[in-house]
Amino acid sequence: MIEIASAADRPAGPAESAEQRLARYMRPGTLSLAALPPLSLYVHLPWCLKKCPYCDFNSHEWLGGKALPEARYLDALRCDLEAALPFIWGRRVHSIFIGGGTPSLFSPEGIDRLIADIRARMPLEPGLEITLEANPGTFERDRFRAFRAAGVTRLSVGVQSFDDDKLRALGRVHDSAQASAAVEEARDAFDTFNLDLMYALPGQTVAQFEADLARALSFEPPHLSAYHLTIEPNTLFAKHPPAVPDDDTAFEMLDLITDRTAAAGMERYEVSAFARPGHRCRHNLNYWEFGDYLGLGAGAHSKLSYPHRVVRQVRFRDPASYVDNALAGRAVAQDEEVAREQLPFEFMLNGLRLREGVSLARFSERTGLPPTALQRGVEQAHARGLVTRDLQSIVPTPRGFDLLSDLQALFLE
Repeated sequence: MIEIASAADRPAGPAESAEQRLARYMRPGTLSLAALPPLSLYVHLPWCLKKCPYCDFNSHEWLGGKALPEARYLDALRCDLEAALPFIWGRRVHSIFIGGGTPSLFSPEGIDRLIADIRARMPLEPGLEITLEANPGTFERDRFRAFRAAGVTRLSVGVQSFDDDKLRALGRVHDSAQASAAVEEARDAFDTFNLDLMYALPGQTVAQFEADLARALSFEPPHLSAYHLTIEPNTLFAKHPPAVPDDDTAFEMLDLITDRTAAAGMERYEVSAFARPGHRCRHNLNYWEFGDYLGLGAGAHSKLSYPHRVVRQVRFRDPASYVDNALAGRAVAQDEEVAREQLPFEFMLNGLRLREGVSLARFSERTGLPPTALQRGVEQAHARGLVTRDLQSIVPTPRGFDLLSDLQALFLE
């Protein structure tokens, strides 16, 4: 596999100790945060069986038929976490998400060890949500139950489609029968799970998607994520673009999703997420509400708040580089303070994805800025019919939801 080099794998500047970095984070600044937001933990397991042609995530095919370097990578994650502890000291973790790649390539014993290592080093909220991404191509009978026994509370099953032709077009390693078996196992083994579906696939008709959606809803999933296929830079699809449905057809598919999920008792609480009562994804909600998250693993990102600033970190991207640096206690390749003038856009980029919209009190609490910092963007959005507003919140209209990228861009200036 050939990957374009990432800035996170280029030589960093002069070496900075953890003590120096923490002192830099804690020094006085232009912001004043009244309280720190909830903290989540994201763990990245970067390997997959095959790189999908649409995927721009930091995922790497595991080739050669050899066993994954599971134990060494788990050692690196433990060292990464231990080095990060001073930067989040005393803060409780509200959710954990184990993503990839294909995390279900790791053995249940490995996932058990990972969760045990986290529990031994961080205070966790009672009953916190621990999600694991799973690919039907790694499905084995009772494997999902073993993940549940290891401490995973929520599975996210990347089905994408139940149509064998469309699965082949997407480069997926599973077929429709494996997808159905994986969803059935997830339903039996877990109290809650996510089913991921994609639409506007190469050559897909509305009727074909309607059949896909009906099949997905026949499993009565507590949560459905429905993603429009987008052609991302630096992917195989960007180099060899497939013929995909036009925008009008894609909107017709989206209308089907909103209508059929509502009829099935699911609420569209986020632009791409539909859930039954009590089954919203708490981890993703923390992202959308501009909470904090510590990212561990190759290429993982962190967003951490301190009394006078908001900081972003990036781990080394290449798995081998990450492991070597993490074992040496220096997994962070880059970090930077989010500029004061960028915070309104960063907050709204996430918050406007939610059906309930943006709480102005939360905006001030998590950015240290007054609501007036949003005034220009809000006035433009309101004039275009993209939001409603009052003294407490800013809420996307149905039109704003449909034109979300245009709405978000109004807060970029």
